[in-house]
Order: sequence, then C-alpha cells, then structure tokens
Amino acid sequence: MHYTHGHHESVLRSHRWRTAENSAAHLLPHLTPATTLLDVGCGPGTITADLAARVARVTATEIGPDELGLARAEAERRGTPNIAFEVADAHALPYGDKAFDVAHAHQVLQHLADPVRALREMGRVARLVAARDSDYGAFTWYPALPELDEWLALYYAVARRNDGEPDAGRRMLSWARAAGFTDIEVSTSTWTFATPGDRAFWGGMWADRVVRSSLGRQAVDAGLATPEDLRRIADGWLTWAADPDGFLTIVHGEVLCRA
Repeated sequence: MHYTHGHHESVLRSHRWRTAENSAAHLLPHLTPATTLLDVGCGPGTITADLAARVARVTATEIGPDELGLARAEAERRGTPNIAFEVADAHALPYGDKAFDVAHAHQVLQHLADPVRALREMGRVARLVAARDSDYGAFTWYPALPELDEWLALYYAVARRNDGEPDAGRRMLSWARAAGFTDIEVSTSTWTFATPGDRAFWGGMWADRVVRSSLGRQAVDAGLATPEDLRRIADGWLTWAADPDGFLTIVHGEVLCRA
C-alpha cells in the first residue's frame, strides 16, 4: 500500500483538526465507559484520544511504527493512559474473534486496495463496526475555479494509481454488504468551510499539500503534473480562501454494522 497523502506537516495539520465530535458523531451514542475499541488506521491520534476518554480501553493501529508514533505522541501529550499501540494490517488484523466491542475506521477504507476485506476483518474482531469516509466526487465549492477542478482531477489520478477509491463515501453500504453484513445503519454528515477562518485553514492547508506533500511528488513523478501546475493549483486554493463568498462542503458516508 502506498498512502496517497503521506505525512507532511500540511497533511497532519488537517488530520489533527479532526475530533470525535466532528468526525465520529455517528459512533458516539454507542459507546459506554465499559467499551473496548479497536481504532484501525488511527493517524495522528486526535480522534483516538477523544474516543479513549469515553471508553475503557482502545487499541490503536497503523501501518508502521513511524506512523504509529504520531498517535503515541498525541496520547502522551494528553496524558491518556488507556491506549495500546500496535502495528497492524487492516486486511489481516492480528486479533481473535470478537476481541473488541467496537472496531472504528475513519478515512481509511478509501486508501485500501481491498476495503471489503478490511470491513470483514473488522467484523470478525468486533461486535460493532463503525466506518466513515469522504466522497471526493460529492465535494461542493463556490465560486467555480478551474484550478480546483484541476486539483480534483489530479487527486483522482494519484489516488487511483495507489489502488484507492476517492469516492468511498457512496460505496460504504455496498462494501458493507459485500463484506457480509446484514444489519447496517447508513448515515451521512458533512464538514463545511465558509467562514474566513475556516477558509484560511482549509485553503491554506491544501495549497501547502499540493506543492509540499507526497501527493504533489507522486503527481510529478508519474508525469501527471509539473511543478508549475502544482503552483497554479495551490494559488487557486488561496484565491478560493480569500473570497468572502467562498464555500466548501465535504460529504461523508458512514456505516454502523452489527456483526
């Protein structure tokens, strides 16, 4: 697996913005102080630590020790003692059947070569599976800027070269059914960026990611864009962020699957 975004500071800036409240609200009513939870693909650990404050124990996994170190540092910064950290492959989780009450994954399935297999594994090791993924084809923004259209097309090209599926949100029900679940609760939620502060954060973050993160390097290396193209796209994000009429919303598909 080649992770499309990489772990540049500009990527972590957006990932650390995520909280249980803005990214896992569909799961929160199902947690209790006695819950044991597996967080698959925990990233920098902000959601993980938020969830740990609500449950008895969390096991957080990532694809490698360096990636896992980001979440470990967040837990240490917060003083969160009830998180264990383990390197694991989402396609073959190293846990026994029904070892957890809940298995959770946020923005993970879209990056996997076999999201159905990962969901099946999560259902094997937990009684409740909660997953949430964005849907790039459902991103909506105003004003219409050709640079943002170019950005979206470039993201599709890079992500799919990595065997990812940027339009994961609309496929969540299909993937859950293919994984063998029959008791599935489907929902959607959004992130919206429309205030000056929100636009500056989101537009500035993507302007940096386009030219500095792994996404841009992969695009150039694959011949999908030139450095000049990346700078033009980055400027488009800054133009959008500076527009007082600027609006962007991101749709997510969510599933709760009972195994």
